[in-house]
Amino acid sequence: MSGDSVDTVDAVVIGAGVVGLAVGRALARRGLETVVLEREHAIGTGVSSRSSEVIHAGLYYEPGSLKARLCVDGREQLVAFCEAHAVAYRLCGKLIVATAAEQLAGLDALAARARANGVHDLQRLSAAQARALEPELHCVAALLSPSTGIVDSHGLMLALQGDLERSGGAVALLSPVEAMHCGVDGHGVQVGGAEPTTLRARFVVNAAGLRAPALASGFRGLAPRHVPRAGFSKGSYYALCGRAPFSRLVYPLPQDAWLGVHLTLDLAGQARFGPDAQWLAIDSADEIDYGVDPARAQGFYVDVRRYWPGLPDGALQPAYSGVRPKIHGPAEPAPDFCVQGPREHGVPGLVNLFGIESPGLTSCLALADEVLVRMEI
Repeated sequence: MSGDSVDTVDAVVIGAGVVGLAVGRALARRGLETVVLEREHAIGTGVSSRSSEVIHAGLYYEPGSLKARLCVDGREQLVAFCEAHAVAYRLCGKLIVATAAEQLAGLDALAARARANGVHDLQRLSAAQARALEPELHCVAALLSPSTGIVDSHGLMLALQGDLERSGGAVALLSPVEAMHCGVDGHGVQVGGAEPTTLRARFVVNAAGLRAPALASGFRGLAPRHVPRAGFSKGSYYALCGRAPFSRLVYPLPQDAWLGVHLTLDLAGQARFGPDAQWLAIDSADEIDYGVDPARAQGFYVDVRRYWPGLPDGALQPAYSGVRPKIHGPAEPAPDFCVQGPREHGVPGLVNLFGIESPGLTSCLALADEVLVRMEI
């Protein structure tokens, strides 16, 4: 493509993370010529590659919310997709633990919320029953979620990309979106990179994750009042040296959108703890420092020993960090997923995805379906 070229496609998706790839796949499978634009050199280098890789069951979210509905529906779709595409996953189960008597009411409330969300396989366990499953666990009671699991997120994204391309779509790497002009009969997407071009498309989906609000603020024709302010909450993970003492994930009771410092496992059985929550005083995703401070591990020892008193000194080593794409501030309650379509902002053929944090990975296929509904495709 030359610098002055203009190409026409049916649909453009901005961002090749797990949600962007799922949306691109859904559009291509509807017969639309679809291009997924990614500013980086590879797919899924942002939020999608810096998560716990957990398949959530749908326990935590406000009944009736998008997060609740899309997580429960998305989990079913995700497991079926992994089975059909040989993507590695395991439904290892999860224990949500109360470590003090005053937390028992919270455990009951979480179980009631899960039932309201359509999750009916939770099991209430006594301390003895929980220790029979995980002998090194300390708790006064627990909930067992057998539908929770872990997934190879990179393998999932490769499979989504493969389906997208088999359906006639394409992923364009090193293709940053520099501007967009919203029109009644289509949109002009200006793409930078080595071969700048303009793509004309009837449908555009902004799935840019951490950059989605900043990107939308530059869309000519989209009123500024429809663009939320971006917030950035960093979470660090620490790997456990040595063999994991647990075969299931272990979570404390949640605190609003933060699920607490929990124990997760990868598919090789390696344990890691995290994430914590550190709000960043930055204005742009370009300012993010993904370094993991070894000193922050000291707080992890305190949190983890509430449910695993046997955690040895010096057993936690810095692993990696991620940043949640927030659309609220630290003193505000976490909002629902923001899937903003023409009915919300009045621009035909445009959907903005804002604040797609956890359970975005679990919900990716259901989110793609929701985008098609919002676009009336």
